[in-house]
Amino acid sequence: MLYLLGFIFVILGPLCGGLLSGIDRVFSARMQRRQGPPLLQPFADYVKFMKKKSYIINGLQTFLVAGHLIFIILSGWILYAGQDILLSIFSLTLSEMFLCMAAFSASAPYSNMSAQRELMQMACTEPMLLMIAIGFYLSSGSFMVTDIISQKTPAILHVPGFFLGFLVILIVELRKSPFDVSTSHHAHQEMVKGVTTDITGSLMGIIELSEWYEYFLMFSYVALYFVSSNPASIILGIVMGCVVMFLMTLVDNTFPRVRWERMLSVCWATTLVFAGGNLLLLTLLKMF
Repeated sequence: MLYLLGFIFVILGPLCGGLLSGIDRVFSARMQRRQGPPLLQPFADYVKFMKKKSYIINGLQTFLVAGHLIFIILSGWILYAGQDILLSIFSLTLSEMFLCMAAFSASAPYSNMSAQRELMQMACTEPMLLMIAIGFYLSSGSFMVTDIISQKTPAILHVPGFFLGFLVILIVELRKSPFDVSTSHHAHQEMVKGVTTDITGSLMGIIELSEWYEYFLMFSYVALYFVSSNPASIILGIVMGCVVMFLMTLVDNTFPRVRWERMLSVCWATTLVFAGGNLLLLTLLKMF
């Protein structure tokens, strides 16, 4: 059954991710008191990209962009198939590495600068992403998603600190302000479009598809904290996923972009304080 859910993610993941992206644009427009695009605008943009010719700067770029998409899909499939959440996180990291290499392969100044910033973002998020897996292990005694969702109580009751730390690095993963230093969904990015500056046409369509998968994957990680053996908890997970995504949109439209030094200090500090504090508390409770 869970393997079937994995394949359903492959099919429905971009649809849900595209809708989440469209809702994000609509809410952003309303917060800025402007009309904004229609809900289905992301899908129209994708069709437009796929109809355009790609100007390949480096022949390796196509392979790297495709690898970025494949490993994001694999990360989601592992999660929904009930497999090892640690492998899901490793696959997500590998997909981000492919995106960095695709930007480096262009040998263009903006792309290279943005790729370096993307690597810095990974340095900010990777410790917390690993702590996420550790938190789920501490709450369930297993890295397997099937065991995590089979608990009588949701993981959020055991590892709230890990969840708070995840919310901070989620801003980075979704490339939201104030931590959208490598690329941005807005027009105020000083390096044009960041890591995707030199990616055009249908390759840019693949990047858009990857972003939809990643958007829905992040939504699923949030929901996982609230899912337990009680079937009603699935609804709670979906609701909390929607609440968190709205919170990300609110933060994106509230705070200006910061320098990478501030991003690094905030991400590592929250990882140490929230996740590290929660880990220390659980360890002390087990000792006594």
